[in-house]
Amino acid sequence: MCRQEWVTFMCGRYYVDDETAREIAKLLRQMEERQRQASMQAVGRIVAGDIHPGQEAPVLAEKDGSLCCGWQRWGFPGYEGKKLIFNARCESVLGKPLFRAGIQHRRIVVPASWFYEWNPRKEKNTFCRNDMPLLFMAGLGRRYEDGEHFVILTTAANASMKPVHDRMPLILERQEVAEWIFHDAKTANILHKTPCLLERKTDYEQLSLF
Repeated sequence: MCRQEWVTFMCGRYYVDDETAREIAKLLRQMEERQRQASMQAVGRIVAGDIHPGQEAPVLAEKDGSLCCGWQRWGFPGYEGKKLIFNARCESVLGKPLFRAGIQHRRIVVPASWFYEWNPRKEKNTFCRNDMPLLFMAGLGRRYEDGEHFVILTTAANASMKPVHDRMPLILERQEVAEWIFHDAKTANILHKTPCLLERKTDYEQLSLF
């Protein structure tokens, strides 16, 4: 396992489905017609299933001053053939050259129905919200020769995540999606926020709800 300080090795898998597509579409309805059509085409590509590092996935980003939906590849290529870098720590992202341009100019949001994490006993946990059908995970992008890539930001685990892992994705509220993507002055505050509590579902114990 790579030990660079800025890489966070928490589980690299989340899920999208038709509900993900519908919720993205709701966010895009106020766009200008030309941009909305292009984004809706991107939304139309969503097929229900798990997303793994290395795969293309739908993300929300800025284009010509408006919110748009497009597809980017999850993960930055590792140095000298090392493992794919698929997340970054909120606490240090502003100071890392690999992520600096992305956090300043290419902030994105990764929509998901839920994400997975395994505890030290290799038991699978599914995390989602019980108050809305979609998670919005903060991320950042970087352009490579083969196109746009993204990573997901992680922060310290809250009470709902701590029984399983000491890190979790930086979860945004719906109203923070535009703030994260468009407003530079909001970046530092959002990086330091504590995410909302999540619902945890497991195959090995009764449902845990925080």
